[in-house]
Amino acid sequence: MAAVASGLLLLGSSLPLLAQSTSDQTVASTPTSKVATAPSSKSDAALVGPVVKEVSVLATVRDKHGKILPTLTANDFTLEEDGHPVTLSYFARQSQLPLKLGVLVDTSSSQRTSIDQEKSDSKTFLDQILRESDAAFLIHFDREVELLQDVTSSKPKLEAALDKLDAPSFANSSDSDDSDSSGGGGGGSRRMHRGSNTLYDAIYLASDELMKNQPGRRVLVILSDGVDRGSKESLTEAIEAAQRTNTVVYALYAKGEQEEYGNRGGFGRPRMGGPMGGPMGGPMGGPGGRRGGGGQSREPRPDGKKTLEQITKATGGRLFEVSKKQSVGEIYGIIQEDLRNHYVLGFRPGQNDSAGYHKLDLKLKPKDAEIQARAGFYSE
Repeated sequence: MAAVASGLLLLGSSLPLLAQSTSDQTVASTPTSKVATAPSSKSDAALVGPVVKEVSVLATVRDKHGKILPTLTANDFTLEEDGHPVTLSYFARQSQLPLKLGVLVDTSSSQRTSIDQEKSDSKTFLDQILRESDAAFLIHFDREVELLQDVTSSKPKLEAALDKLDAPSFANSSDSDDSDSSGGGGGGSRRMHRGSNTLYDAIYLASDELMKNQPGRRVLVILSDGVDRGSKESLTEAIEAAQRTNTVVYALYAKGEQEEYGNRGGFGRPRMGGPMGGPMGGPMGGPGGRRGGGGQSREPRPDGKKTLEQITKATGGRLFEVSKKQSVGEIYGIIQEDLRNHYVLGFRPGQNDSAGYHKLDLKLKPKDAEIQARAGFYSE
């Protein structure tokens, strides 16, 4: 079979916790009349197993002038699940929790003119934001999704991976569904060919295969025009993968050059799995994959900015537009401020909650403030 290594091999199956950062445990009893406000063995979003044990919500709050509000208390927030008020079991300002950060860079032809600036500003951002307890990874996507650097706390490795963004090989990407890997040991690049401009696949893989096994806060930063051309995952599936792993998504929208928007690829999605006979799906819609569309019908070009806005709102992140008034570097500065001023609110969902998606509505009693928080969670 041509696609011998048709997946990104990422080990581990349990979802780590946010408040405790290392394990998935049932939360110790907390009186409903009193909210715990110190770090303990509480989960961030225990979304594995048959029951959601505790759900946590990361929130960032700014006033009407855009200034961070860092001194709020649990009494300043109200939270509803599916329209019903819930009692907070945990509240804290957790700027020191470990951060796991994924940078996803669109290297399609529409974005090539901005790559150099994005690369330079991304190096500065990672150098400033990452502490000893933090880690990051780098993915680029166009006709393929490629993991240039696996999760690491090494800034030199991340810088070296960013330097690959302008490597000549990127200019010669093909639509082949073969896969290959290089570098070994998880530090090099691992490539999976997908289609044309696989934004949704990149989000899905970053969330489902990388973030779900990471302790601490999970954040993706996407640099793209938001126009997907060829992903096997849908927008809904990409958002769901981020929500299931409690991954916050920030997006830097760069309009880029206009490209013709056509049909959506034509090969099945490879399944993730191990080498040497691990479970993988077949190409061209074979076992374990999906049957791709083969039509040549033209589709209207989607609004990439609205797409990115939908993703960021659903996951509790924020959308920025790169312009002469606001550069990539300036936007990174705002994101860095957000990531250092997170509130964490935890609650136990009802024992009779049905499996599936549950809507969350987090509000502030200060009416003139703006809050960023995810829109919902999934129970199994």
